[in-house]
Amino acid sequence: MTTDRIILGIDPGTTVMGYGLIHDRGSSIELISLGVIKLDKMQDHLSRLQRIFERILYLIDEYKPDEVAIEAPFYGKNVQSMLKLGRAQGVAMAAALYRSVPIIEYSPRKIKQAITGKGSASKEQVASMLTVLLSIKESPQYLDATDALAAAVCHYLQRNPGFSGPKYKSWKSFISENPDRIEP
Repeated sequence: MTTDRIILGIDPGTTVMGYGLIHDRGSSIELISLGVIKLDKMQDHLSRLQRIFERILYLIDEYKPDEVAIEAPFYGKNVQSMLKLGRAQGVAMAAALYRSVPIIEYSPRKIKQAITGKGSASKEQVASMLTVLLSIKESPQYLDATDALAAAVCHYLQRNPGFSGPKYKSWKSFISENPDRIEP
């Protein structure tokens, strides 16, 4: 198993798609980049899909990830939204496949469980844990970026179960050790 690799995490979306890249050094990880691909100004769904493909190819060409970890679409209340989300995920996967980068898919619940210890954690809780885990100084503007980063970190944790990052037994212990991170 390679211990020095780059993982690209993707949170699919048709208005905002998040991405996060980490460098896996075996016993540690570090943040390379995270951000979003904004698609909300594009009216045509096919143009959005083309933009997703092009931007994911750009990220792959720029950062040379060894693997892509992507969040699986989940079924909500709107079937049409889920279909569009599935298309966005499929196009992102096609871009990775086009560059022969292996893809691993994780359910949102699995990702949240890996990051926070709770599969029903909120996006804000996931973002908070990631800022501690990766020593992120500034919270990203979009939770889509931290969701994508969470997919990459989840994949890292699946391959490195002995990772010794910050350990908190509960949210109460996290809060008591990080009082400055809690907003009133």
